[in-house]
Amino acid sequence: MSNLTPEAIQECDTVAGCGAIELIIEPREKDLGGFSVRRVLPTRERRMVGPWIFFDHMGPAEFAAGSGIDVRPHPHIGIATVTYLFEGEILHRDSLGSLQAIRPGDINLMLTGRGIVHSERETETLRASDHRLHGLQLWLALPEKDEELAPAFTHYPSADIPTTSVDGVAVRVMMGSAYGCASPVQTFANTLYVEAHLQAGQKLELPAADERAVYVASGALRARESSIPEFALAIFKPRAGVVVEAEAESRIAIIGGEALGERHIDWNFVSSRKERIAQAIAEWKAGKFPTVPGDDQEFIPYPGG
Repeated sequence: MSNLTPEAIQECDTVAGCGAIELIIEPREKDLGGFSVRRVLPTRERRMVGPWIFFDHMGPAEFAAGSGIDVRPHPHIGIATVTYLFEGEILHRDSLGSLQAIRPGDINLMLTGRGIVHSERETETLRASDHRLHGLQLWLALPEKDEELAPAFTHYPSADIPTTSVDGVAVRVMMGSAYGCASPVQTFANTLYVEAHLQAGQKLELPAADERAVYVASGALRARESSIPEFALAIFKPRAGVVVEAEAESRIAIIGGEALGERHIDWNFVSSRKERIAQAIAEWKAGKFPTVPGDDQEFIPYPGG
């Protein structure tokens, strides 16, 4: 992420006003059809953090009885999607035949590889009453050698995700290793994904990573002289011993890992090769992707015409 040498970082630490944060990204509101999300990656200022190329914060959204999310079948290539909920439920279907409800604390990992189609909806039982949805959805870019893997879907129930306490701070290690815990969730490159819940005044030292960032899903943080507001993503410089402090009760996500190099993105398609994306667009427009069993009556057209 930063090109600073260790000597430059040490010098930076002695300069007033030179803090641990490289960049703070404010979210953009994006309408997904019936509800909006806050999108912090990718942006013009920053395309990726480690292997993470996409970061959406869903909700908290309130749905009246009879309404809810209806994300019609759509395709992906070249990534692994990671869905995690704080509240609510999403019913996942895909072209492999997967049918899985994701609930708070679970992780759904969908390896799209050379191509998959999925939808995100709700059960009729959930839709029958007022309900809420709140969670995060992220995309992992894949190393070039893995971009054309066969698609796969894995559900990790909440009980399988390791939890710990770090100086009184409740922590869940969702992907990768941190704070003495190792997550069972599959990774494809060196990957970090941690959730933490801090009370006002609590501090947490960030785990080491080649690149890393902190998203404030609720509350507010401080890192030395810098404030990180609610719904912002702070990109941190690559140094050890960085500590964040909660200015209010806060729920945060820490993401990072190794940089994978340039990736191209067009709609739901990600690849290291522009021609591969062009191929995927043509195939989707021509109806050559597989359909989703149980949800094959509609689809999202390619938005580029």
